[in-house]
Amino acid sequence: MSYTGDDNRAAAEENAVEMSDIYADDGSVRSDFLMHVGAAIADRDLLYLRQHVARLHASEMGDLLEAIQPDQRLALVSLLGKDFDLSALTEVDEAIRLDIVEHLPNDQIAEALGEMDSDDAVYILEDLDQEDQEEILAKLPFTERVRLRRSLDYPESTAGRRMQTEFVAVPPFWTVGQTIDYMREDSELPESFTQIFVIDPTFRLLGAVDLDRILRTKRSVKIETIMRETNHPIPAEMDQEEAAQLFEQYDLLSAAVVDENNRLVGVLTIDDVVDVIQEEAEEDLMRLGGVGDEELSDSIASTSRSRVPWLTVNLFTAFLSATVISLFDASIQQIVALAILMPTVAGMGGNAGSQTMTVTVRALATRNLDIHNAWRIVRREAGVGLLNGMLFGLLVGCVAGIWFHDINIAGIIATAMLINMTAAALAGILIPLLLDKCGADPAVSSAVFVTAVTDVTGFSAFLGLATWWFHIS
Repeated sequence: MSYTGDDNRAAAEENAVEMSDIYADDGSVRSDFLMHVGAAIADRDLLYLRQHVARLHASEMGDLLEAIQPDQRLALVSLLGKDFDLSALTEVDEAIRLDIVEHLPNDQIAEALGEMDSDDAVYILEDLDQEDQEEILAKLPFTERVRLRRSLDYPESTAGRRMQTEFVAVPPFWTVGQTIDYMREDSELPESFTQIFVIDPTFRLLGAVDLDRILRTKRSVKIETIMRETNHPIPAEMDQEEAAQLFEQYDLLSAAVVDENNRLVGVLTIDDVVDVIQEEAEEDLMRLGGVGDEELSDSIASTSRSRVPWLTVNLFTAFLSATVISLFDASIQQIVALAILMPTVAGMGGNAGSQTMTVTVRALATRNLDIHNAWRIVRREAGVGLLNGMLFGLLVGCVAGIWFHDINIAGIIATAMLINMTAAALAGILIPLLLDKCGADPAVSSAVFVTAVTDVTGFSAFLGLATWWFHIS
């Protein structure tokens, strides 16, 4: 489609204006919108880009940046200039964010960060090298610079890194009227908030008051008479996943973040917690597959490098399984059916173990599985493995007996299936529990060990039973 004519461009613009939603039914960015944007970038049509791209919400801009070509991303950001909302970079993959930020002058980044919420600013700053961080921070006003430095000083993936340092705090002796006047007159307050924190002169947290309580109280009433104890203040050093669990458990919309001296340093809000929950869920899923922090925008080299370690471990366990098979090579040469059927035993055990392992890792991550209920869950999974082993052992045994016209083969594979699926269920729960007890991340390392157990047990049970049975027959 060509956009060289004025009539065509006007029609395209009118069509784009009518697009109240840039997304197709499947949730992807609409292809016609992408074509309009691509044509506007190629033609350097600033008017179109400012009217129909710069107006996008940060999350929509993030999806657009991920959908267009890499060279178009940089061109789009360059063309928009100061009209580009830097907060959109919090919505894209790390590789895309770094690529764009590296091509932006530090002056432009500093100016944009000064207009952003502190939590979003930290999200962008933390990926930059120390030299660029210092140069950008030096260009910010003193107060904002101190706030951002304080957040950056906290370890990565903690509440202190995620918190927003803009909040509303008042002393307990203020009246409701004074508080309302303060909120109306101070232009430095956060754009949105749901509660006001009460602090002493040293910034120690005393309590909090919800906005609806203030609106329902007379102006002459002092804040200390209507404040309540803060709902579950979050230590700044707390892991962000634990903080998210507090939000989930107590249905919080926001929570105060305090330092080791119980001084108020920030506030964690539900929008940040939703991002944490999504990130942690994606991280667990990726680690179960042994791919770490891989992203779709990563290069071929970095993607290959991230997958090599666990593939190497898998290779070792594969040789271990091959060694077990080699112990029974004489039996396999005599009975061809064993070579045909043994992948079935190992494969079914591997799938059963993966099912149990996935449930266990997720239960550990959400703290639904602990020392108090572990034995009960182990017994349940063993029972499930035993029951499924009997069911599929009977099914596979019948198929094998009919296929090879041999009742002995049917009985051997049925028994091996029962043994391996029971072992798989136990391995699927005990290995993650053991790794968690040892301080290792069960999401990262469970899969390879569970697979090793099911392969070795499956081959040993099937080939061992066959060798023993045909030896005594």
